[in-house]
Amino acid sequence: MDHTHLWIGIIVVLALGFDFSNGVHDAANAIATTVTTRALSMGKAVAMAAVLNFIGAIISTAVAHFIGKGLVDAHLVTLPIVGAALIGAIAWNLLTWWLGLPSSSSHALIGGLVGAALFAFGPSSIHVEGITKTVVALITSPLLGFGVAYLLMRGLLRVVQDRPFTPTMRAFRRLQLVSAAFMAFSHGSNDAQKTMGIVTLALISAHLLPSDAPVPLWVVLTSAAAMAAGTGLGGWRIIKTMGSKLVDLTPAHGFAAETAAAGVIMVATHFGIPISTTHVIASSILGVGATRRAHMVRWGTATNIVLAWVFTIPGAGLVGGLMALMLKHL
Repeated sequence: MDHTHLWIGIIVVLALGFDFSNGVHDAANAIATTVTTRALSMGKAVAMAAVLNFIGAIISTAVAHFIGKGLVDAHLVTLPIVGAALIGAIAWNLLTWWLGLPSSSSHALIGGLVGAALFAFGPSSIHVEGITKTVVALITSPLLGFGVAYLLMRGLLRVVQDRPFTPTMRAFRRLQLVSAAFMAFSHGSNDAQKTMGIVTLALISAHLLPSDAPVPLWVVLTSAAAMAAGTGLGGWRIIKTMGSKLVDLTPAHGFAAETAAAGVIMVATHFGIPISTTHVIASSILGVGATRRAHMVRWGTATNIVLAWVFTIPGAGLVGGLMALMLKHL
């Protein structure tokens, strides 16, 4: 009996569940600094982020194409293996959300997908060039976020050094509305496309789409809507970690961190490269914090976040791989 359409339905549900958890998990990316500096109330910040996540998610499909075709062999990977990959990613997202750690949903999804394919079919199912490109981008993008945020903050400090503090911060609080919107838009433009890519991979694997087909419109819209809904729910634990447990932020620091992070993310999206928006905004926050005294940065919290980053790909990959072994012959 052909269970293709049943598996497609399961994968779509799992993929949208992952996208929803991504929105919940990564709501902090766009709004943590804005809420912490009181540029916006929590409710307004979450609503703004949800709308702009949706708009950002529908502007391009370059990242979706890469996820769907650049990491694993779409004709070798089967539908149960795609399902196993999503289970691995969702499990890791839920664990780190519960712990309040801003780990990377991108890392979780990539780890789950690669781990599931590797456990089920071995190295022949993996596109080494695509994996290498992804790993390089995932490592360099936080470094760029840190560097750009540091330089931008230093430049802003020079510009405003002779101006009165209170009215200057009031102006930056207004500017944060723009930088937070930019950050939310950029987050949607990169992160939601990863789910689009997974669903497209499943459709190609099931021979319901040719390998060179564009991402279907219904996949684009449902993925964008799921992420927006998750963002609307908000990730309060991670917002607290990102907004107040790394650095004591002023509106100027929040503006610089969001602007730098969003710029790096949009460049990656333009080139179709999946990166971790969580890593980029966290490193940007550390970058603006580095312009102050070293003790102003809470390095203990930063270390915990880095450890979560390090273990995300192998952790999600292990869960995805074990699920793949269980589901391989279904």
